[in-house]
Amino acid sequence: MKCIHYNHTYIFGKISICLLAALSLASCSDFLDRTPMDEIVDETYWNTQQQLEMAATAIYSRVKAKNFVDMENLAENTMWPTTNQYKDIGSGVFPVTQPTVNSEWANMYRDVRECNVFLENYQGATENEPGANERLAAEVRVIRALAYSFLASFYGDIPLITKTLNPDDPELYEARTPHEEVIDFLLAELDAAAAILPAEIPTGENLGRISKGTALALKARIALANYRYDVAEEAAKAVMDLGVYELYSNGDPTTSYWELFTDKGKLASGNNRETIFARMHKLDVIMHNLSREIQVPDQFARFVPTRSVVESYLCTDGLPIGKSQRYNDDTYASIFENRDPRMRQTILVPGDSWGGRYDGRPVDENPDPSVYMTPKFSQDGRGSVTTTGYYYKKYVDPDAVPTYNRDDNDIHHIRYAEVLLTYAEAKFEQGTLTQADLDMSINLLRDRVGMVHMDLAFLAAHQLDVREEIRRERRVELMLEGHRYFDVRRWKEGERLGRDIEGVKAAWFPKLTESGSSFRINEEGYLVAQWNRKFEDPKNYLWPVPQPQIERNPNLGQNPGW
Repeated sequence: MKCIHYNHTYIFGKISICLLAALSLASCSDFLDRTPMDEIVDETYWNTQQQLEMAATAIYSRVKAKNFVDMENLAENTMWPTTNQYKDIGSGVFPVTQPTVNSEWANMYRDVRECNVFLENYQGATENEPGANERLAAEVRVIRALAYSFLASFYGDIPLITKTLNPDDPELYEARTPHEEVIDFLLAELDAAAAILPAEIPTGENLGRISKGTALALKARIALANYRYDVAEEAAKAVMDLGVYELYSNGDPTTSYWELFTDKGKLASGNNRETIFARMHKLDVIMHNLSREIQVPDQFARFVPTRSVVESYLCTDGLPIGKSQRYNDDTYASIFENRDPRMRQTILVPGDSWGGRYDGRPVDENPDPSVYMTPKFSQDGRGSVTTTGYYYKKYVDPDAVPTYNRDDNDIHHIRYAEVLLTYAEAKFEQGTLTQADLDMSINLLRDRVGMVHMDLAFLAAHQLDVREEIRRERRVELMLEGHRYFDVRRWKEGERLGRDIEGVKAAWFPKLTESGSSFRINEEGYLVAQWNRKFEDPKNYLWPVPQPQIERNPNLGQNPGW
């Protein structure tokens, strides 16, 4: 089937804008009841496979891109330096009128509506190849399920709408659908899509399109998030049994994980059989600004690791820092030694190349500003400033940092690594996890980077909690990919979000404690980057139903505590 790939240049030109507008407004009646001659409308559009391909491509363009990574600010893995709506939500200090609370609702239901328009109109179109239209419809069903998965996670009970509605339709003013009913629907939809979609990884003109693996992996994610561990295990194992996915590796355990998130790990490179679904980007066509935001060279870095993140990495003997004899926190540089190799491939380490340039040292001590050596805490317009004392390197192309919006690496939505983690967690929560299960899941992730295996006997001998170690593995592997907030809430560990955001040990950098310093240092001697956070149970486990939506439909009701 020849498809129009969604990151081609012209897709985001006039024709895509028209299609998106048509999808959003479709089925609304013209007051003269006439077919417009100068715009795309239902009566004249849904006739050919090519038209369906173009409409599906427009729907693909709605899928979250860098915004998915931005959601990392909802949790405690990173710290945005100034006012940020995701940060405010994660800190528990925000009102029902907070704009993002409403925009996420509005945007996701916009996407749902566009999918509904497609699914109501695709069946009458002629096909160039048998089954092509049903495949496109299956792709759209998966995108609709993805949108609904965000809605269900944020708001709990939500309106389940599977057809296009007009302003006077009574369904617009009904109560929300119970959460479990929504999840039942999504799992069934993904089963139906998986039965139609091809198992092989899309290539060529189909590159980046949704496949059977995408539907099954999303099913596993949704099932895990809703404590349906048997369903999650089955779906994850089905992806594993497809035999088409494998972890990305360049043969070097010291760089393979990091490289996956660079241009070399793009789906278009032909070397990546790990990423199951991504928002793809293309230089000079569709780009993003993540590299610059992570290491912005003349302002505060927008994403910075926290003490919590840094201390989550195991030592190379497989023990947490509090139990390992290999951990040394005498200096800033020493904490990166003898740690899980993913730490050095995620967080900037002294000696790394970077785009932040000037770090505050005297010129005679800084002969090569392209090499990072020490954090910069004060803003003077020269060099990247960090609020915690740490910087990320994952997802960063140093050459893209000095410029604006010049990143073309993929934003990874679903990776095979996540599927393996889901499988291990689902098995554990059912009480059926074996060492063989770990060896075919988590230990593959560790093999990629040369990390010692997770061993059930070792964990028992050192009195380590298996659940905690599986959750640690998920945090470390999926760092800076937008998952943490969703994981913390489903684990009912919301108290983590109410704690202060901390950074480096102040003793490493005397300027933090010198007389007249404005830096806040806690009793343990660590830099405090954000305080006055809170998490109320059960209130903050769900977002409030947005105030503008309640004003339109009072029958929506409100979530507990709001």
